[in-house]
Amino acid sequence: MEQWQKDLVEIVETVADEVERFFLGMSEMVDAFFELTEEMTEQVPNIVTEVDQYLQDFAEPILEAYWELEDIVADVDPAFPYSVEPTAEKNPACIGCSHYHGQVYNGNLLVCAMHPHGCEDENCPDWEKEEY
Repeated sequence: MEQWQKDLVEIVETVADEVERFFLGMSEMVDAFFELTEEMTEQVPNIVTEVDQYLQDFAEPILEAYWELEDIVADVDPAFPYSVEPTAEKNPACIGCSHYHGQVYNGNLLVCAMHPHGCEDENCPDWEKEEY
């Protein structure tokens, strides 16, 4: 057998060995991947149980309170009068005034009898100290 034939046989054997090592390595990686997925599959029920327990312990009472509040708010008639206090941004001249009414009727604020929509200035000419 000539030298080039021996070299060719050696190259083919080397390639065959390398291919075999490659597939053995791939087989080990696939086995490791399957082991990992099996472990993860075993953990999923535990995670689901923990999430379910969390929802029962923490989220459920909060959601129940929210739903009850939603029912209460839904029952309130928007035309029903409610109070609004004067602030530095809205009706500052009315702070501490005995004439301030501050009730909202059907979406409209009645500030007082003299100035139904509020005083335009920072100082109201009709302002009187509120007596407790």
